[in-house]
Parts: sequence; C-alpha cells; structure tokens
Amino acid sequence: MGAAAGAGAVGAAAGAGAAPRGRPRSQEADRAILTATVELLAERGLAAMSIEEVAARAGVGKTTVYRRWPSKGLLALDAFVDSFREEQPLPDTGTLRGDLLSALHAWVRAVTQTAMGPMLTGLIAEAQYDPELRGAWRDRVLEPLRGQHRVMLDRAIARGEIAASVDRDVVLDLFFGAAEHRLLLGHLPMTGEFIADVVDMILAGIPRPEA
Repeated sequence: MGAAAGAGAVGAAAGAGAAPRGRPRSQEADRAILTATVELLAERGLAAMSIEEVAARAGVGKTTVYRRWPSKGLLALDAFVDSFREEQPLPDTGTLRGDLLSALHAWVRAVTQTAMGPMLTGLIAEAQYDPELRGAWRDRVLEPLRGQHRVMLDRAIARGEIAASVDRDVVLDLFFGAAEHRLLLGHLPMTGEFIADVVDMILAGIPRPEA
C-alpha cells in the first residue's frame, strides 16, 4: 500500500483538479494551495480541515480553490499524491526479496516519519462515504502504485526467481495489506523485523519455476 508507473491512469483521473478550459492555471497558486493543504492535514486531519482554511493559509480566494478542486477530498488527494509519489521510487536491487524489502521500507518510512500517514488514513476514511473520491483514489493512487510494484514481480519472473503463473494481484494484496492493517488499527508497530517477516512469508508462498 503502499509504496512508487501508472502515469496514464494518473493523467486520466486528474480532471477533478483541472482548470476550466480557457482559464490559465497559476502554478504558484497551485503550489501554495497544495502546500497549505499538506500542512493543515498534518495539523488537523481531513475531517477538521476546511477549504476556507486552506485558502486563507495559501493567500488565495476561496473561489480560486473551488475552481480547481470541487471538494476538499479531491484537494487532499492531489496534495497526498503530489507528496507521496516522491517517497515511493521503484527499487531495482537485482532480487525480488531486495526489491520488496526496499519498497516496503519506503512505504513504512513515508507513513510513519512524514505527514503522509495521517493524510493516508484520513483519505481512506473519507473515501468510504465519497464515491467520487473513492474512484479518484483507485485511479490516481491504488492502480499506479500497484502497477509500479507489478514491475518488480515481472522482473522476478524474467529472472526465473518465481513462476510465471503467480497471481500478482494476490501478492500485492498481501504486500500492502499487512502494513495498511497496522497503519489503520495502530495495534502493533511497523518495525524492520515486521517488514522482513512480511516479505519472507510472501516469498515462501510464491511458487517457483518448475525445473
């Protein structure tokens, strides 16, 4: 969940944040709005944040924000994607185990040591009640990230590490699911030992190529 792929999906779903045709967008205003959103999400969370607060902190009018983002959920999503993508590079260590460890460490680091963790949990919660946000989340976050991590599995298949018949979606569900579960419930820490155990258990269950 994880952890960076899917550029087409990202571009296709970006319409919610696009400016009306014929109206030039101000990159400076966009950056100020997204920065203010990240700050407020880290301080107060999505539920307590308002478009009015974002506009005031960014130094723009409320209509400027609404013209670009029709809801605070979609605004928060753009702010999250803008920051989270930079924290999720595609690893290439030469082995599937090395790639999975590197990717999961990056995901855990992002959600435990930056504002990404509260942003992620707030967006997941909001998406349960907002169908538009849920669709945008799938198109702009979930599928691009899963697409990026499928590359690691494809490379492992090409190297002969794992069988080509492996269900990559199940592997990715297990890979992201364990960490997301601990993030959302907070019942146990996401330690380095936890990360290594998750990766090794997944690898133990993946079929190997037949000799």
